Amino acid sequence: MKSVLIVGKGNVATHLYNAFLNVDEIAVTQISSRTLTTIPKASITIIAVSDDAIAEVSSKIKNDFVVHTSGSVAMNDLKNSHRKGVFYMLQTFSKDKKVDFNEIPFCLEAENKEDYQLLEFLAKSIGQKIYTISSEQRKTLHVAAVFVNNFTNHLFKIGNDICNTNNVPFEILQPLIKETVLKIEKLSPKDAQTGPAIRNDKKTIKNHLNLLDKNQQKIYKILTKSIQNGN
Repeated sequence: MKSVLIVGKGNVATHLYNAFLNVDEIAVTQISSRTLTTIPKASITIIAVSDDAIAEVSSKIKNDFVVHTSGSVAMNDLKNSHRKGVFYMLQTFSKDKKVDFNEIPFCLEAENKEDYQLLEFLAKSIGQKIYTISSEQRKTLHVAAVFVNNFTNHLFKIGNDICNTNNVPFEILQPLIKETVLKIEKLSPKDAQTGPAIRNDKKTIKNHLNLLDKNQQKIYKILTKSIQNGN
């Protein structure tokens, strides 16, 4: 039986806690990062708090093995006195949306083989996509994730704004969004690129710009130029 302490009450911490509750070989406890006066002992302590709070929270934990769940914080940024590691799940977590951990990549890092095997055991107890990723690799992966997730969702928001302004149902675009994502499972993003920018359809581009406000025009122009330059 492995004991797991999760520090944090946010989306990642709560989803992880609920997942471990269903594993017979794991005894899991969850505490708030605001109440660290009494910290339960555990085989592994998982800090699932905001990036800016990781160093401070980890400095207060005396347990032997402490890891964080951040994509952009290095393993060595942990300030605990003993063993360190990273248990990063590359997925967006929302409070009320159930997640399938079998579909989530686990990016693991530890200082030694024994600790890595413990992280791997935890990951395999709830998921199946396991990767060994260093701190430097994880930082670049996190940047890439911002582009494909956060920035892409913001473009969805702009598309939704354009639809709302012109009384067009946004749901008409949803099959296109799904097809765009499914396509890159078989084609590289470069080979899957379509649209007026890649065709250099100047007339269509001009017409589009005339329909947009100034901020939308700036984004449209930047993305069009990036596509045409092959960036």
